[in-house]
Amino acid sequence: MNSICLFFEVHQPYRLRWFWPDEKQGFERYFDEKVNREIFCKVAKKCYLPANRTMLEIIDRTDGDFRASMSVTGTLLEQCSEWGEDVLDSFRDLAQTGCVEFLDETCYHSLASLFESKEEFIDQVKKHKDLISGLLGVTPRVFRNTEMLYNNSIADIAGSMGYRAILAEGIERILDGRSPDHVYRAKGSDIAVLLRNYKLSDDIGYRFSSRWWEEYPLTAAKWADWASRNPGETLNIFMDYETFGEHQWKDTGIFDFLRALPGEVTDRGMRFLTASQTIDTYSPAGEIDVGDFSTISWADIERDTSAWLGNDMQRRCFEEMKILESYVKRTEDAELLRIWKHMLTSDHYYYMSTKWLGDGDVHSYFSIHSSPYDAAVNFMAALNDFKARVFRDLAGTE
Repeated sequence: MNSICLFFEVHQPYRLRWFWPDEKQGFERYFDEKVNREIFCKVAKKCYLPANRTMLEIIDRTDGDFRASMSVTGTLLEQCSEWGEDVLDSFRDLAQTGCVEFLDETCYHSLASLFESKEEFIDQVKKHKDLISGLLGVTPRVFRNTEMLYNNSIADIAGSMGYRAILAEGIERILDGRSPDHVYRAKGSDIAVLLRNYKLSDDIGYRFSSRWWEEYPLTAAKWADWASRNPGETLNIFMDYETFGEHQWKDTGIFDFLRALPGEVTDRGMRFLTASQTIDTYSPAGEIDVGDFSTISWADIERDTSAWLGNDMQRRCFEEMKILESYVKRTEDAELLRIWKHMLTSDHYYYMSTKWLGDGDVHSYFSIHSSPYDAAVNFMAALNDFKARVFRDLAGTE
């Protein structure tokens, strides 16, 4: 019996405020509490709460045969604790079913895995594991890096930290003609690799309500037919959780699609498995070798790091943040460390992307900035002010 491994990324960043030096201190000097709260509450109402209710209904209706995996970022969990205990409770309810597996990632949904030193990356992953364990009562066994950034070194570190599997994009250039619909093993490591089938994932995540699409409207029966014809053992369907109710609004029928999907899948002789169940069920069909320096991701057409580091503005901001690491850590100031870590969140660099055409709308979604240039100027203004505060702190303590 072939299976489907559903995975959902659940994330909201702390967005920077339009920066101008004033009397604000600490975290709120740089991050816009009002905007972040408004966006969180809007998405919670449209997506998190109804989607979690729907998932619970499906699990109950199928007697636990419906299974899925998800990763809730530390930034979203922090926002739940601040502004949405009911949202946090609904994730706890999912965890308690035993049918939803929660995965680990970097706590701040950051680009720390792209640092030359992996110390900060490892620290953030450990913090995320502690947060998931403390808030949801589960201990993740599978790892999914920020935006599915993946190379051999990242896989090796995840394996050394005890994770049994890691998620990656099933892009053709790493498959050498093979199908993404198998379990693989990372080169030089025992860690399993689950590769995203990006076409069938994006049919739901991006094209579901697109009237220009030749397959519109997409029904659960039609999608399940496509899935049943895939030759591999596991069909790995990974997408943003905000697909349900936010990226695809309720009136598109996306929740009806989700409710109908389990029945259509099982009617065609397939089943749902979590990420851990998938690697327990199938043996690796081969090895995935990406190299140590040719990092892949699930972002944009290129599926590399160019979504965050593709232009000089992005690279300059990221390099400044890397240089600042040792100085911030020397302050041993918890608030300064918190600010610095949240400024590593991938979204800030994503908003600076100058890609257009098909990827342009994606980069501007949820951004407070009118252009990528505004995003870069604002980030650098906040960063320069923050850097001055770090060095003032060091001057006062040494």
